Amino acid sequence: MKIRVGIFGYGNLGKGVENAIAQYPDMEVAPVFTRRNADALAIQTPGVPVFHEDELEHMQDELDVLVLCGGSATDLPVQTPKYAGLYNVVDSFDTHAKIPEHFAQVDEAAKNSGKIAIISAGWDPGMFSLNRLYARVILPEGRDYTFWGRGVSQGHSDAIRRIAGVKDARQYTVPVPEAAEAVRSGSQPELTTRQKHTRECFVVAEDGADLAAIEKEIKTMPNYFADYDTTVTFISQEELDRDHKGLPHGGSVIRTGVTGKEKEHQHVIEYSLKLDSNPEFTGSVLVACARAAYRMNQEGMKGCKTILDIPPALLSSKTGEELRAELL
Repeated sequence: MKIRVGIFGYGNLGKGVENAIAQYPDMEVAPVFTRRNADALAIQTPGVPVFHEDELEHMQDELDVLVLCGGSATDLPVQTPKYAGLYNVVDSFDTHAKIPEHFAQVDEAAKNSGKIAIISAGWDPGMFSLNRLYARVILPEGRDYTFWGRGVSQGHSDAIRRIAGVKDARQYTVPVPEAAEAVRSGSQPELTTRQKHTRECFVVAEDGADLAAIEKEIKTMPNYFADYDTTVTFISQEELDRDHKGLPHGGSVIRTGVTGKEKEHQHVIEYSLKLDSNPEFTGSVLVACARAAYRMNQEGMKGCKTILDIPPALLSSKTGEELRAELL
């Protein structure tokens, strides 16, 4: 029997989840849910119904896992605890500073319902988190660094779009080249948040909006822009659609460390990603985690988990025997 995966939210991330499910024979798209007019929403998968969010209150028999594709700023802090009380769920909550708080709220709801909730799945947090763990346990005496971009951050772009007077926006995270090269040299530099990245914001404002107020709100936004050198450029919708329609991203996790009795041997571990489509890659990680969530719950587990808690084999559609033959 195929794992039935429901999708809540049909923006770029929801479509990425839908495309990822189509690549696996052990999974299928279950109903898609939206806060908009369900009758007006056309999805890519033939024969799959679309429902309004309200229907989620009583559709537990129709799906095995619900993937939540809302934004981290205001959607997921409410949606994930709510629906973890009804379904196995997966989200991509990416506000790093608030993950412990989000985990605690979701964990309580999932334990009470007997479900599994996997939060903060994606590439960072997510795959980068996992590689930080691997690097740290291999090189306990060392230091790790993360560089993101150059690429569009969906969460940061969404946060800008929620500002009053903003019609549309794209935000690029840009590594400082000198900082990355200093890290790769093994010199273990002390780098502040501001020294590692800059942020570039391209904003389409509503007619008559206070541009100075919008720029100030962006640059002072905690957890998003306040700790970075941020530039804000106001452009037209036509310019945004022409020059910034793609959603590329990527980055690197680097750890440098030493081994040996005299700490004489230096090592560098680097894991990097170069992504044509941030939402499609993130959606692919969410789908792998949806498989793991279903299997973990089938084994009787409950509560909130992150990618750090998932046995790697549970992410794969292949059997343990196949994985041992192909990957070990």
